[in-house]
Amino acid sequence: MQFGAVLQTNPPASRTIALAKLAEQHGFSHVWTFDSHLLWQEPYVIYSQILAETRRVTVGPFVTNPATRDWTVTASVFATLNEMYGNRTICGIGRGDSAVRVTNGKPTTLKELRESIHVIRELANSREVEYNGATLRFPWSVGSRLDVWVAAYGPLALKLAGEVGDGFILQLADVDIAKWMIQHVRDAAEAAGRDPMSVKICVAAPFYIGDDRQHMRDQCRWFGGMVGNHVADIVAKYGASGAVPQALTDYIEGRHGYDYNEHGRAGNTHTDFVPDEIIDRFCVLGTSAQHIEKLQELKALGVDQFAGYLQHDNKEETLRVYGETVIPALSDHLTAKA
Repeated sequence: MQFGAVLQTNPPASRTIALAKLAEQHGFSHVWTFDSHLLWQEPYVIYSQILAETRRVTVGPFVTNPATRDWTVTASVFATLNEMYGNRTICGIGRGDSAVRVTNGKPTTLKELRESIHVIRELANSREVEYNGATLRFPWSVGSRLDVWVAAYGPLALKLAGEVGDGFILQLADVDIAKWMIQHVRDAAEAAGRDPMSVKICVAAPFYIGDDRQHMRDQCRWFGGMVGNHVADIVAKYGASGAVPQALTDYIEGRHGYDYNEHGRAGNTHTDFVPDEIIDRFCVLGTSAQHIEKLQELKALGVDQFAGYLQHDNKEETLRVYGETVIPALSDHLTAKA
């Protein structure tokens, strides 16, 4: 299993870069950031500095979208960073949440998402692509490589992830829900004629090393609100039809609005509807032994990477304990020798 650290690009940018360097020092393979250009600093500028000051980590958005950035510009950024720093980028992408909703926009359609994935991936892999009736290729790009991982929750988005994604991003760490969603992605990949095991699986959630469970829950309660935004859309479309797990739909009954200016922040003032049980299910909290136990369950489902959100008050200690205890216990090349 690989490990990623998910950062917000809050100022100062030097703090984001320092956390990225610390993550690499503790054995994390990926550094991801939110991508909402109004709420936080511009991530692609910061990626260049992270890559310049690290040697191994792969960096990318968690996640970008097809609406707020021209697809060819997005591809150009990745291809440029790859030329500068040696193919150390990755693209997480979804229909759009905070980046579009903060301007009263709406997530893109799945058709647009599918088309954007194709355009971004082809161009950023130094290949030509048809776009708006033109055949395009970066004449300066040679040997660039970029994987595109698709964030999804609902049945049709999961199907798309399995059909076209190099990877699937699931933003919650509930073992039962993960099992259901991973199977949907694998089935879709197989139905599309792909090797279902070729789609990398990334589970993402807040991770907090500590022993004060109520404090940890309060620091991570924002995540239940963030996930609730996506689930609300799914429930509005599918209702209680059984198309999505009941555990996902039950907890949002008390949801009444959402302020994106507090998106992804500890102490978020409008997530009181999120019960403790959901925090425990969706996040990874507790001692290193408790983290290892839950991550081993996810690994057994075929999860290739756990990406931990660091939006809380115990960032450095959580990274340290992961580096010293959790990552060694779950890393494939280490466990294979045991």
